[in-house]
Amino acid sequence: MLVPSLLLKQLYTFGSLRNVEGGVAFSLKNRLSDATLTGLEAVSIGGHAAAGDHLKVVLADGRALHPKDISPAHAISFALKETLDIHVNMPHLPDGKHTIEVHFEAKPFGKLKLKVEGSISKKDENAIVIPRDKTDDYGEAAIKSRQQFVKEFTGAELNHITHYSIDPHTTAGNMEHFTGVAQIPLGIAGPITIHGEHAQGDFLIPMATTEGTLVASYNRGIKLLNACGGVKCTVVDDVMQRAPVFVMEDARGAREFVKWVKANKDKIAEEAESTTSVGKLSYIDCYQAAKFAYLRFNYTTGDAAGQNMVGRATFAACSWILDHYHEFPIKHFYLESNLATDKKASQVNIMHTRGKRVTAEAVIKHDILQQHMRVDTRSLAYHAGVANVGAILSGANNNGLHSANAITAIFIATGQDVANVSESSAGIIYLELLENLDMYISITIPSLIVATHGGGTGLATQRESLEMMGCTGRGKVHKFAEIVAGVVLAGELSLASAISSSDWVSSHEKYGRNR
Repeated sequence: MLVPSLLLKQLYTFGSLRNVEGGVAFSLKNRLSDATLTGLEAVSIGGHAAAGDHLKVVLADGRALHPKDISPAHAISFALKETLDIHVNMPHLPDGKHTIEVHFEAKPFGKLKLKVEGSISKKDENAIVIPRDKTDDYGEAAIKSRQQFVKEFTGAELNHITHYSIDPHTTAGNMEHFTGVAQIPLGIAGPITIHGEHAQGDFLIPMATTEGTLVASYNRGIKLLNACGGVKCTVVDDVMQRAPVFVMEDARGAREFVKWVKANKDKIAEEAESTTSVGKLSYIDCYQAAKFAYLRFNYTTGDAAGQNMVGRATFAACSWILDHYHEFPIKHFYLESNLATDKKASQVNIMHTRGKRVTAEAVIKHDILQQHMRVDTRSLAYHAGVANVGAILSGANNNGLHSANAITAIFIATGQDVANVSESSAGIIYLELLENLDMYISITIPSLIVATHGGGTGLATQRESLEMMGCTGRGKVHKFAEIVAGVVLAGELSLASAISSSDWVSSHEKYGRNR
């Protein structure tokens, strides 16, 4: 089984090359898939080759083995995420970069050659370092050492940060240097009546925020929607991207490279999907500018948001491309070109979707709006037209009011990646005054990045918030997206009505930050 060279380089733990007693050592970590080590032939570091008894493999359990101890009959388990050290009996290396080559055999891959650049640098003995415990960095001793470090370094007393109910070990993979928790107030809005394809019924909405009036405002909008029969929500598209760029010698080379990529899409998809049991490569958008070939890989990612998943998959696919494309020289390659627009609002996401593209829509009754919001549909529709001109003048790429408020509060409560609000908050509002003076309103969120699995969604309080909405378990991410979109529409109606009726400032005077 062929392993692309770029992917194979992931085995090496960068920064691990070091001089040790009796020679030089470095670390490998299995970041590919479960395997067994069936042979170690030779290692070369900085041009110094070694084999046989001059090599030693130190396993995670402390066992030390020489190459003669490793064979198909005496294979060594090297499971995913396991680490091992290779020690070479040789003179110490000077500071600087050094080429490392490892010739070895592993099942099911066969003979492999790892070639990477490592470096040795001087350590600053006077550097201030946050306390860590290599054995258990989420244990009580490690946490207390960091709390004491904070106190000694800053003089601050941590009287509240240090109190929590969760097991710190559950935050491994979500938090480094765990020291405590930040408690954010959580309120509930609703219940909101959702008529979705996945979310059907009435749902309470957990919202974590420190902004006064926010929960009350959304509750007011939900009350209006419910009085008008609820909100219809539809997931229109679902796709997550990674966008590598290949730098060619000229535009002609970039053009021919793009043709080759399109012709080999099925094999590229096979390589990408070999890294995940969930992600599927749907299509590749190709863009060419100057001598650059930008490839926007588009995946479905199940219940996960999927940025890390698609990054790994695209890396594997591009590694295969680099090993197999030979028609025109590739001068440079970068896994991300900024065209996926991670953590940034962008027009490409407005047009092509990132995450879930979801629309929430409702018909607002003229008399009910008047009763609940002290504004009529004609005034609200007129106000929307004026605000659209303002959005154009501002250069905004959408005409929504404040979808970020709902999305951020729900994201914090449910363990989403809050930085994704930068993409997720774009909202396209449409109002239409009907003949009977009722009003159709919709909001389309073209890049709502949500998850019900992975990331912070499994942490204790975050999972409870998802459970509150029935959004845990397999196949619940579209349900969650529909609920979020419905709440966003409620907030748009509430704020637009408050501004149109001049209630906006008075609400903050009563409930919020103006007190």
